[in-house]
This record gives sequence, C-alpha cells and structure tokens, in this order.
Amino acid sequence: MRNHLKKARSTIAIAASGLLMASFGLLWSSSAHAQGDVGACSNRTLKGDYATVIEGQILGPNLILRGLNMSHFDGEGNSTGVDFVTLNGIPERNDWRPLTGAYEISPDCTGEATINGESGGPPLQLKLVVADHGRIVHSVVIGNPVISTGTRVN
Repeated sequence: MRNHLKKARSTIAIAASGLLMASFGLLWSSSAHAQGDVGACSNRTLKGDYATVIEGQILGPNLILRGLNMSHFDGEGNSTGVDFVTLNGIPERNDWRPLTGAYEISPDCTGEATINGESGGPPLQLKLVVADHGRIVHSVVIGNPVISTGTRVN
C-alpha cells in the first residue's frame, strides 16, 4: 500500500510539473500574441501614467517593504513619478518622494530602467517586462528583493 501511495505521489508531482510547464508555455505564447509579432515593443509601448504596488523583504533584519508608486512614462525613454514606502508598516518619510528616471524597452518587450530619488542616494536599476500592449509593466530591482507590477491608469 505504501508503495502505491509513493508511486501515486510521484505521478501527481510529475503531472503537476508538466501542467505547470504547459501553463507557462501557454502564458508565454498568449503574451507574445497579445503583443503582436516579435518586435512589437519600443519605448513608445510604455507611455502614460502607471499605478504600481511595490513588495519585498529585506533579509537579515527581516523587514517587510511595501509601497505605492505613480509613474509617468513619456514614450521616449524618460519617466517621472512619486513613491511612498513603508518598512514593517513604518513610513520611510512623511510624504510622497519625487522620482525621475530613464528607461529603454527592447523589441521583445523586455527592458531596463534607472530611477533616481531626490535624496541623492544611489539610483535603482530595474529589469522590466511590458505586457498587454503596454497596459502592464512588471519590474524587479537589481540587487534588491523588491518586485512590482504597474497598471496603466489612463
């Protein structure tokens, strides 16, 4: 009986793994179709105002980072915006922090961005993926456990 349970669990794990791989392939395929043909993206794809949720955890002191961001992308590689971030629920500052930056989107809808805060600290370097004809942008901060997803609001 134990061998049958063991074999069933193994089969379920393999099936789940296959389903996950198939789902990923389907998502990748539908994302490519949503963007049109390869080469469909450029800086112009990321244009307008985007509301973003920021999430991450700073390991070591185990601080939970949560934040909100509103960014404007001009379609030519420049951005402006504001963010508000908390660490374990405690705000980093009392009000929104102004931001400026630059971005570049490749034809395959991946990209990079640099964000500069007013405080004079080092700029943040991000990797981006633009989806749904530029309506959604996903990002991760390089060297930092922070991810975000932004949705175009206009």
